[in-house]
Amino acid sequence: MTIATSADGTSIAFSSRGDGRTVVIVNGALSTAADAGPLADALVDAGFRAVTWDRRSRGGSGDRAGSMPDDEVADLAAVIAAAGGSDAVLGHSSGAVLALYAGAQGVPTGALFLSEPPIDFDGSGYGPDLAERLQSLVDDGRPAEAVTAFQLEAVGLPREMVDAGRTSGMLDALALLGQSTVYDVRLTSRLRRPGRELLEVAPPVTVLRGAQTFPFLMASSDRLASESPDAELVIVPESVMHRPDPVATARVVAERM
Repeated sequence: MTIATSADGTSIAFSSRGDGRTVVIVNGALSTAADAGPLADALVDAGFRAVTWDRRSRGGSGDRAGSMPDDEVADLAAVIAAAGGSDAVLGHSSGAVLALYAGAQGVPTGALFLSEPPIDFDGSGYGPDLAERLQSLVDDGRPAEAVTAFQLEAVGLPREMVDAGRTSGMLDALALLGQSTVYDVRLTSRLRRPGRELLEVAPPVTVLRGAQTFPFLMASSDRLASESPDAELVIVPESVMHRPDPVATARVVAERM
């Protein structure tokens, strides 16, 4: 892994593989750079150089107390600069939200490929105090409970699915990412009811979603594409229930670059 230094001094770990035009991958919630490995490999097979990185408070990256969405924008900018530039940014879930926000802030992302971004257009989602409650759980040494609350309230997973994760031991692994749930909530809250500056970003925008995915994500993806003047919506049948198929996703990127 290579280290990029963000604007606030936070160390951000990233790595690259392959040759060709550079695609920077931005992970979604409760994931690290390692989880983007299959997608990076598919991009390399399609002729790209793929960059993966750990968002702050995850994996090999550092953190700073009180981090806000603009800090994550600076992290992405630092990775792009350290990688020698970007021809495209491919973001999934909250990573797609971060990519869109960065593009609106003038980060030189190149083309934006946004996979199932959870944008709350109507402001009808979780309450405004969720980030603070999650932070309190983390500060109290209960990161697993923060992950559980995030899954139930922010993601909207059924209780039985969350309980199954606890029984299987998956929750114990995800507890290491407890602090990141705070940042994902702050980020998606910042983009609630997005204004024109977000819907009319300069870089070309392609919105991707599966034919079978969660209703909120289907509605959010379709609405972003319809309200962004030059955006294209691409349905990826191989991507099922918020899991982007690596090969099919790489194909969409290759066909548009």
